[in-house]
Parts: sequence; C-alpha cells; structure tokens
Amino acid sequence: MIVSLPHAPRACLLIAALSLSVCAHTALAAAPYPSRPIMVIVASQPGGSIDYLARLLSEPLSKAMGQPVLVENKPGASGNIGNQYVAAAPPDGYTLLLSYNGFHVGNPHLFKNAGWDPIKDFAPIGMVARSPQVFVVNAKLPVNSIKELVDYARANPGKLDYASSGNGSVPHVAGELFKQITGTKIEHIPYKGAGGAVQDLAAGQVDMYITSAAGVMPQIKAGRIKALTVTGDQRLTSLPDVPTAKEAGLVGFELDSWFAMYAPKGTPDPIVQRLHTELDKLLSDPALIKQAEGQGMTFEKMSSTDLAAYTKQQLDYWGRVIADAKLTMD
Repeated sequence: MIVSLPHAPRACLLIAALSLSVCAHTALAAAPYPSRPIMVIVASQPGGSIDYLARLLSEPLSKAMGQPVLVENKPGASGNIGNQYVAAAPPDGYTLLLSYNGFHVGNPHLFKNAGWDPIKDFAPIGMVARSPQVFVVNAKLPVNSIKELVDYARANPGKLDYASSGNGSVPHVAGELFKQITGTKIEHIPYKGAGGAVQDLAAGQVDMYITSAAGVMPQIKAGRIKALTVTGDQRLTSLPDVPTAKEAGLVGFELDSWFAMYAPKGTPDPIVQRLHTELDKLLSDPALIKQAEGQGMTFEKMSSTDLAAYTKQQLDYWGRVIADAKLTMD
C-alpha cells in the first residue's frame, strides 16, 4: 500500500477550508430574520399618499422588527420602475413594496409590457389602507360644488384641465370617468407624481385634481384648494361637510384607492407571515389609526391569502374600467 504523504497536508487544508465554508454558510442561513435593515420601496415621488403611508408605518415597524425599516422612493414610468425593482429583488424579505391599485392592478392593463406581473412576481403580505378619492379644485376657480363645476365646464368646453399623478394612475382614470359621466371636455395634464400636481393645483396652475385625501388634506385645511366631493359611499370624518359623489349627483363615480404591501415572489412563508403579523398589529394601533383617519385613510386588514385573491379580483375589475374608458399607454 502506497501513501502519498507529501500531498496529505494540502488535502487537510482543502478539507478544513471546505468545512469552514460549510459552517459559514450554515451560520448565515441560520441567521434570524431580520438581521439587517429592510427597505420599503415606494414607486412614486415623495409627498403622495403611498409615501405618506410608508413613512407613517416605517418607525413603528422598525421597532416591531428590531431592525431599521427605511423608505426609498423609486418613481418613474407611472410606477413601473419601482415595481420592476422589487419584482427583481432577492426574495429574502429585505426589499418590500408598498403599492396601490392604480399601479398594481391598473398598469398591467395600460401597458403591453409593464415589465412585471402583479400575480407572478409578488407575494402578498397584507392590505394596509383604503382611501376614497377627493375631487379638489384650485381656490381661484369660480365653483363651489360639483354641479357648478359641471355647468362651468359645459359652458367653457376645453378651457378646464385636470392634473393626475401620471398617465394611467387612479387620478387619470377618475378624470376620464368624470368626463364620460358628465359629458364634459377637459384636458388631462399628467405629472410625474402627486407632489408636483398638488403644488401646481394650489398655485392655480391647474384647475382640478382627483386624488386620495392624504396628499391634499393640508392644502384643503389651509384654504389653498377646495374639496367638492369624495368618491366613497360615506363622507370622510376629516371632511364632514364635503358630500359624497352620490349625494352630489355623480352616479357611478364610486372609485377609491387601496394600498397593500408585497414582497418578491418566492419569499419564504415564515418571513411573509412575520411581516404580516407585525403589520396587522400596527393597523390596530389607536394612535396610528387616528393619524391615518386625519388624512382621509382607513386602515384595513386582510390576510396574505385573501389579499392574493383580492388582487386577482381587482385586476379583473380594473381591466373592465380601463377598457370602458378606452385608456392605453402604448
């Protein structure tokens, strides 16, 4: 029997190195979640409703998770850039998406190829909030009700314009729906996000905007813009004197925004459930509920399984709404 002794030390070193590598990998794999900061992506500019919600929840979620929860805005392409980013992120629970229906179930019908799929690319974590749209006009416009606005628009065809937070957004769809219901001719002015639209509306550079209340509540309270109606089936507690669309005579103008949290598809179930559990706890916090309601939002809980089914149902519903409005981004 021949033993090649000169090669034995090299073999031992190789075995030792492999052992260390396996141990290191095992230790890394066994690291408890989370062991580093979590990033929540918002696919729009700062200042809008999604951004507000993300920042409202980030600090208490950081405490609950034991790691910093940071908010990063990735606007562009009507929300597609941010959604693409999260869809392509590692499914490890460290990159999440706070999305809203305009992007999540609207864009797939507006773009031939949005670059992501709301069902195939995302793992639902949980619903966060719902908000009816608020129909606001700049303070200089000589109208104080929806009826006066419709009369003014019909008497001045093509003179009025309305802002949106981007082509294909909920405000865009809502504006086109309003035109269809009222038979008015109003020009669409798309912005790259809610912040610029609200700023120009308050400055009198644009006439109208239909958006969720959180992004415009400060300007309403300050008297820089006027709220004419809300699109939900009930008045907002934060705007008790503003009638619903049905009360204002706009039948068929029920349209709201909902906001939900998703992870990349393939994220392990224990991580999804940990995030869902902590999120659910926050949505029962009286202080957070009060802050959200002050901005015209209502927290809403939904299991990950129910959110998956709801996302599919809403994807079908928005497909019909967008088809009826004849909207397309291609």
